[in-house]
Amino acid sequence: MKRRAQRSWSRVANRSVCLSVITLGLAAGVTWATHEADHRFTVEGFVCELSGAPSKKTEVVVKDTRVNVGATIETDERGYYRTTLHLHNDNLGDPVLVAANREEQRIKVEFDPNDLESERKARVDFGTGCQQAAPDEVPGWVWYTLGALGVGTAALVAGRMIQNQRRAERAKGHRRQRR
Repeated sequence: MKRRAQRSWSRVANRSVCLSVITLGLAAGVTWATHEADHRFTVEGFVCELSGAPSKKTEVVVKDTRVNVGATIETDERGYYRTTLHLHNDNLGDPVLVAANREEQRIKVEFDPNDLESERKARVDFGTGCQQAAPDEVPGWVWYTLGALGVGTAALVAGRMIQNQRRAERAKGHRRQRR
């Protein structure tokens, strides 16, 4: 009777581990793709000198002037900056001031309020010559692919665990029959 209880507990434990692995894989894929994009508005871009060289360690101010929400950041070695404001659907159309190197640009917060998953962002560049693709600009399909790979890997691991458990149970059965 003790062996049966141990075997059934082993099955429950293995199945729990398998389900946990699959759940983690699914959660990772979903989290990467949809982490509260409807509460973020990202402003990014490059700041360049008149010569076209990147303007390093330059202070950039980004401010929603209607609700007085903003941030001050510095550019990196390539003149790139990025900041995220906590804005909601009711901030659609708000005026945003972006200032760097004694220059100012004004934009309006624009996005589709019905799209709760796509990244809400605007690009504001100063000067010319140093602009390039933003370093963190990863297409959405990459995140979906990584999520799918995570789920697939979790399913393979779970399948192998179940397969190994069944083999072990069959081997125990064969040993008992020989006795």
